[in-house]
Amino acid sequence: MLRVVLAEDSVLLREGLVGLLERFGHRVLAAVGTAGELDAATLEHRPDIVVTDVRMPPGFTDEGLRAAVALRGKLPGLPVLVLSQYVQRAYAEDLLATSDGTGVGYLLKERIGHVEEFVDALRRVAEGGTVVDPEVVRQLIRHRRDPLARLTARELEVLALMAEGRSNASVAEALHVGEGTVSKHFGSILTKLDLDISHATNRRVLAVLAFLRG
Repeated sequence: MLRVVLAEDSVLLREGLVGLLERFGHRVLAAVGTAGELDAATLEHRPDIVVTDVRMPPGFTDEGLRAAVALRGKLPGLPVLVLSQYVQRAYAEDLLATSDGTGVGYLLKERIGHVEEFVDALRRVAEGGTVVDPEVVRQLIRHRRDPLARLTARELEVLALMAEGRSNASVAEALHVGEGTVSKHFGSILTKLDLDISHATNRRVLAVLAFLRG
């Protein structure tokens, strides 16, 4: 069971999410409609994870995201799953830049309709994983710039799957190769992206960050 604080300005969607989360055995500590309420509820309840919309009152721009980023500054390591109506690369970048990119997720709202995928993403983020919506990944690939141009087509496939939050075993299964092959590709990716991993605790997150910022 996860203890959740939920922020969504649409009453219908908010109540639907509460019902969905409770159906899977999670406990919604607070369900709010503004960024200010999100901040207060999170500091009061100290949940296992925050689920928030990006655009919230009063400006309906990025209030929910900014509140989530600020909360991760106040409560280091706080897992946050952000929901967005549209693909916004900058939103994903800002979120992943907090707390070394661990325990964060960026999903399109349409992903909620894939109930099992959504609940699995919630669990992975709560456990410290990084989850990026597959559609966001596809758009980033289409608009990639150096240093990603250094990667082979197969290495881009590996990195894209990792950006979705997959384990090496899951990547290997998706590509029909062995885990050893995935590890070799990942080593090559780190080298080509010039990532300093000597003191890194999460090399996968560094690679994903480079991928999103490429």
